[in-house]
Amino acid sequence: MAAAKRIRTSLGENTRDQNGPNGKGNSSKSGKTYKIESLLDICAKIVGENIPFQKIEQRFDRIPEPVQSRIVFWSFPRNERDICMYSSFSQVGKENADSDKLPFNQGVKLLESGAVDKVLQIGFHLSGTVREPASPLFSQPERVFQVSISFDRCKITSVKCGCGNKDIFWCQHVVALSLYRIRKARSVQLRVPISETLLQMNREQLQKFAQYLISEHHTDVLPTAQNIADEILQAQSQINQLPGAPDPTAGASVDDDNSWHLDEDQVREQVRSYLSQGNYLSSANHLNSMFAKVREMLQAKDSNGARMLRLITEQFLADPRLVVWRTQGTQMSDKCRQLWDELGALWVCVVLNPNSNCIEKEQWQQLLEQWSSDQICPLEDADSRNIITAHIGADSLGAALSTQQVRARTIFQRALEASKLTWHDDHLQLILRNDLDIEDIDKESDMFNNCGIPLWPEHLPTACARVDALRSHGYSDEGLRLAVVIVQTLKHQQRVHLEKHKIEMEGMPSSSRGSGTSFLVQTNMEAWVGHPLDPISVLFDTLLEASKAREESPQNLDPLSSRLFFNENGSSCLPVRYIHKGIPGHCDSSESYLTLALEVALIGLGQQRNMPTGLYAQEKTCKQEEKLLSKLQALEFDSTLVKVLCRQCVQMLDGGPTCGLGMGIHTESYPMHTFAKFLFTSLLTHDEDLAYRIGLRALRLPVLENTEELDDALNNVGSVVLSRFPRWFILGHVESQQCELACTLLNAAKGSSTRLHTVLDAAQRHIHSSSQLFKLAQDAFKIATPPDSPKHIPALKAAYKLGLQVMRMTLMTMNWRRREMVHWLVTCATEVGLEALMSIMQNWYSLFQPIEATGMVASTIMTQATMIQLNLNFSEREELAKCARALALQCATKDPQNCALCALTLCEKDAIAFETAYQIVVDAASHTMNSSHLFNIARYMEPRGYPNRAYKLSLLAMKNLHLAYNQDTHPAINDIHWACVLSHSLGRVELSNMIPLLVKNVQCATVLSDILRRCTLTAPGLANTDGKRRAVKLLSYDKQPLRQLMEATICAYINTTHSKLTHISPRHYGDFIDFLSKARETFLLAHDGHMQFTQLIESMKLVYKGKKKLMSLIKERFGL
Repeated sequence: MAAAKRIRTSLGENTRDQNGPNGKGNSSKSGKTYKIESLLDICAKIVGENIPFQKIEQRFDRIPEPVQSRIVFWSFPRNERDICMYSSFSQVGKENADSDKLPFNQGVKLLESGAVDKVLQIGFHLSGTVREPASPLFSQPERVFQVSISFDRCKITSVKCGCGNKDIFWCQHVVALSLYRIRKARSVQLRVPISETLLQMNREQLQKFAQYLISEHHTDVLPTAQNIADEILQAQSQINQLPGAPDPTAGASVDDDNSWHLDEDQVREQVRSYLSQGNYLSSANHLNSMFAKVREMLQAKDSNGARMLRLITEQFLADPRLVVWRTQGTQMSDKCRQLWDELGALWVCVVLNPNSNCIEKEQWQQLLEQWSSDQICPLEDADSRNIITAHIGADSLGAALSTQQVRARTIFQRALEASKLTWHDDHLQLILRNDLDIEDIDKESDMFNNCGIPLWPEHLPTACARVDALRSHGYSDEGLRLAVVIVQTLKHQQRVHLEKHKIEMEGMPSSSRGSGTSFLVQTNMEAWVGHPLDPISVLFDTLLEASKAREESPQNLDPLSSRLFFNENGSSCLPVRYIHKGIPGHCDSSESYLTLALEVALIGLGQQRNMPTGLYAQEKTCKQEEKLLSKLQALEFDSTLVKVLCRQCVQMLDGGPTCGLGMGIHTESYPMHTFAKFLFTSLLTHDEDLAYRIGLRALRLPVLENTEELDDALNNVGSVVLSRFPRWFILGHVESQQCELACTLLNAAKGSSTRLHTVLDAAQRHIHSSSQLFKLAQDAFKIATPPDSPKHIPALKAAYKLGLQVMRMTLMTMNWRRREMVHWLVTCATEVGLEALMSIMQNWYSLFQPIEATGMVASTIMTQATMIQLNLNFSEREELAKCARALALQCATKDPQNCALCALTLCEKDAIAFETAYQIVVDAASHTMNSSHLFNIARYMEPRGYPNRAYKLSLLAMKNLHLAYNQDTHPAINDIHWACVLSHSLGRVELSNMIPLLVKNVQCATVLSDILRRCTLTAPGLANTDGKRRAVKLLSYDKQPLRQLMEATICAYINTTHSKLTHISPRHYGDFIDFLSKARETFLLAHDGHMQFTQLIESMKLVYKGKKKLMSLIKERFGL
């Protein structure tokens, strides 16, 4: 680096002669310890940290060597944290839990193992060797690395190690040497800059020095030495035009930038590598760790923070995926979007540095404007497009003054706006300095509240960005003061809105006061939760940090006990404790940083805000809300915090449209279900009435309730709302949170029938998703029927009522869980008792489809298992059966095709009901029922002793059936065979009635021939039960009724033969010959069958004479 080789001129003869010609200039007095520092050391410390050594040389003609030695001694960094910052990532997340692999910790181990040797400090240059022990596991021998370090003003400006480390952080060898210098500073050999030593030499010594140096390293420096010698010998050479000569040990020049060593190339390479790995979680974690490192540098007031962020940003903008996403019009992944959001927020923090000067701000503005003008630069709103109607003329971060058609705001827009903000406001400076005792302050102005506490009514995200910037740049006290004032301002505005709402309410008619969203629809311009700068979390974290209790370490612990209290890195294992710390200058002693933290979290979470546009923004809002609530849940609520919680809850309920829990909120207001669940559980043991007020108020979902097109509240409106409000991409998540809140309320209210009824009514009124209402019903059922406790009847009836509403909601809609819902309701009704079962069967038409009522409801209720579970007596069973039969007949009348068979089954034990059901089937056979259903019912009737009814139904089924010549695998063939067998078994007359229908509706020859043969195997009428004696005589093919069937079968074979021949191919000739063989067997059953078959063959030869191969096969098989 240039800083390590500045040009150094002679200081004169007096300096050279101070220690004599052979003086080594080592005045470190190593080994001695001073209890009180000398004035020389005190001054040297200040000079070594703040003033370039060149400036001292220019100021004084003669600097004594002891003074030089002490300045050089104190110019090396003194804090190990600085070394750690440049040798390891911040401890963020689980990925950094393996701290042994961090270069800093490895360097500490090398130092403690005695691996550092030959340490020498010459001026502002430190060198030494570090021995790396052998690694048998990786077959690596012991290695020794040469390490050199340059430093200036307590900052390491360059490092070099023989290990060839390529990383953004220093290697463990540099760490070991640096820590050696910090911990064992007085044991390090110290020399003044090499130029000082050279000044003490005469000509002969200088020549000897040069020749020995060249001889020692002749292979490396000889060409360079010759070139330098040639230039020196030329009087007009450039090297002779400059006074003095460069000295790498003399420190940096006045003009050099004094900053810690940061390898820019490695930063670029690392970021480029992480981005190229796509959406992998480890890459995002590494990049987040780099962002955390930037914040760590900013907090240390290290200029490399902004420098490193600039390098990261340049690589982000060079990501080739940006071009692809832009050209294809696709959105970047959520992980990438989160990284860009953090990048934008970090730039806001950087440009709001209170110590930045105008030149730095102008440079940042130019960079940000250049990046924003790039067409591939991501937009602030992940779901917007390049050209929108955007807000312009902003005087704060996002607070707009006018609108016009402009390019959408980029991710750097807030940083650009922040760069134009200043810290020069007198009132702001008063807040930061906490100068409230000045007499000329007008505490009666609008900038103070009634207690004389200053207010800062700036745009909230902008004000919180100031707090974040102050804390990030090391001004924690000032950031805390500003955070306190911002929260006081929010509380003041809350009180103003509350009073204003009370006045407005007094002027409203009483009929309108109970409306949730009828009269006031104002909404906040910008949501605080879900905001890119996360202002509420900034305030909450700032105040919570100030409330931490000091860790009191137990004394005199043995090693085993010590492990229980401390981690390997020395941090405490005990959970963080928060205590109430008073706020200086506040008259209200009940207020503390902890109470303000709670209040600002409640105010932010309870803010009435519209659902943001776009999926990413909505999911981000949910995540920020859940993260903030998880922090609140970690607090221990003492009596003071409970009072604050109760007071804020009351104000939120009475706060009107400015609060999400107030009255008059916007239709599309962001729901408060998750927030209210936390409030309810926190308040329940302290103020039960207030807890239920909060829970019941928050249960609403105005976006689904204020739907003009849907008058019936029982309909499932989810899909309709999604089409009307396409911005609500997280509607499913919102409804699940609504259901969880309702379940929490039901569970808590089970001990009070009044509260249970109230919660049940609210749930039925506000929950519009059938799936979520069903889940709520299931949860209520689980609550009511614990496995190891008796049933809770009120909760069980609540689950039953919810189940009834689910049935009504899904009755006319397609729902894949409908079958599960029906079965669950029957189970729930069974647990409730006989009256519930009777009720759902009597009112089945409003709950079930007919097929559900008979097939799933009544059939399940009438099982033996249900009877045993209910422990019914005979009269109760009869009453239940009567109700089931009535349901069955009603369903069969409404949908005979699907319900008739179940109706007959349910009515078996009652002759009148059974006959009624049978008659319903007969009446519906001609116009409603198809042959399949009729055959099923007929088959059901036969084994139950009703063969004649079965026969009648089979005749009706045959009338509705048609079988073509090629349908020899039709599913109704078995039913046709069964019907013919039944007719044959009943008698000749029945068979005679069946055969004409068979001949008319069945043209399949193989089916007819099978039936023909079966009818001659046994005599007809063997199964007739009328008691008449019948002659046992087989039927003849030549006589009726089989003659008609015979003729129809032969005709079917002839027609089928010609049909097959019209589109036959040679590969089917074999099958066709087999078919003809079966046909011939049937033909021969007739008395003139042989002649008819011969005629068929002759006609085939005549008509299909072109198929010579087929005809030869026929002749070969049949001889015709």
